[in-house]
Amino acid sequence: MIGLIGGMSWESSAEYYRILNQGIRARCGPTASARCILWSFNFAEIEDLQHRGDWAGLERLMVDAAKRLETGGAEVLLICTNTMHRMADAVQSAVGVPLLHIADATADDVKAAGFNKVGLLGTVFTMEQDFYKGRLAQRHGLEVITPGAADRETVHRIIYEELVAGLVLTASREAYRAVIARLVEDGAEAIILGCTEIMLLVQPEDSAVPLFDTTALHANAAISMAIAE
Repeated sequence: MIGLIGGMSWESSAEYYRILNQGIRARCGPTASARCILWSFNFAEIEDLQHRGDWAGLERLMVDAAKRLETGGAEVLLICTNTMHRMADAVQSAVGVPLLHIADATADDVKAAGFNKVGLLGTVFTMEQDFYKGRLAQRHGLEVITPGAADRETVHRIIYEELVAGLVLTASREAYRAVIARLVEDGAEAIILGCTEIMLLVQPEDSAVPLFDTTALHANAAISMAIAE
């Protein structure tokens, strides 16, 4: 039973649900679907706490959600957002079932593809704080580069003002293409789409190097774990 901590935003949580069910059907037969439980937050409340820097308050909410999912029968947990993996250690410490970390699922595929130096796109929290970059570097040995300050602000703004609201704009796709191109110029061998909404906007044809969609990689790792169990 897969426990999903979602609603951050529901746009990407819906993709998790789709990928999980399509993946289980592909592996187990046409009538098979994923056994899962979803705890869905009101993202407006989460966003407000994020931008006020109330990470302690966010941690309490995440731990509470994880405990509720465990009580409900979840046997593995997924936090359906990259940014909120800032609380991954606290969540894992609070429950007795495994938390499948999105950065680990992503790094495994990056390394399997033979890449070492990667560009990272995401919210400013993910791009600037060490909870995500540090895990990729220290646990997985990847060299991680991020966009310059102006590009980080552009990437973040488009996520919060457009993608979480379901807006996919051509001008924003062009902006992301330019940011990706600059990361490639700086030596990125591949790009990690380190926000679960970015895959709504950016496709493989938008990049000269491979893209690693954390939403799909995370969900598919959960499928593999569920099938194995």
